[in-house]
Amino acid sequence: MAHEISNARDSVPASPVAIQTPFCGSLRSKKFFMLDALATEAAQYLDGSNHCWCSETQLVIGPDGGRAIPNRCTPGRSCYTSGLEQGS
Repeated sequence: MAHEISNARDSVPASPVAIQTPFCGSLRSKKFFMLDALATEAAQYLDGSNHCWCSETQLVIGPDGGRAIPNRCTPGRSCYTSGLEQGS
């Protein structure tokens, strides 16, 4: 039994999974820089120009080749990262 306890202490804990935010942590726009909290609606990114970009590619195209716009930069997209992940 002491051996079992020692094994439990020696095991490496699983890395925590970040909570998914409504939009990718790499999505940027002019309005993004005026926010004091995470965006929860597309209108919080979009201004009259509707211009957004990906901070990973620095283009209007994300790493997966798709447009960087709020309604596409959501959980489930292959290049999505949570806005709560470190480095976002």
